[in-house]
Amino acid sequence: MINNLEQLFKEISHGVYVVGVSDGTRQNAFTAAWVMQVSFKPPLLAISINPNSYSYQILQAGGICSVNILGQSQVELAEHFGQSAIDKMASHKWQSAQTGAPILSESLAYFDCKVSHYSEAGDHMIAICTVMSAEKLNEGQPLLYKHTGDLDGSSQLYN
Repeated sequence: MINNLEQLFKEISHGVYVVGVSDGTRQNAFTAAWVMQVSFKPPLLAISINPNSYSYQILQAGGICSVNILGQSQVELAEHFGQSAIDKMASHKWQSAQTGAPILSESLAYFDCKVSHYSEAGDHMIAICTVMSAEKLNEGQPLLYKHTGDLDGSSQLYN
């Protein structure tokens, strides 16, 4: 038995990101807290994604994505992109990077990525992505997952 698993997982330091996906015709974005660097050469990021999500369908079809770093004052963005909605992207400014993935202009920085491969991870999939380009866009400190409370509703998933 593990006591306080939810609170202990929140103590693992990691940021909050908006991941933009595109397949050339469709675009979407979702909030992710499970993103990490996994290699220097080549530069690789691992992104955890729910395989039942609309964004996962687009990611599989297009094979590209952006990882946009949110700032401490952008909890509302994390909440917005964490919801299921028909057009979450309409009310925000986007730009396109080298791969064509949507870049959130108001983020602190972004990584423009191509998916290398996937791996199963319990109820999620891990997309291993090669970083093609990256850029700092705005000043600020990154938003940490532990500062979002139960924004993602994860407390219900531990039961």
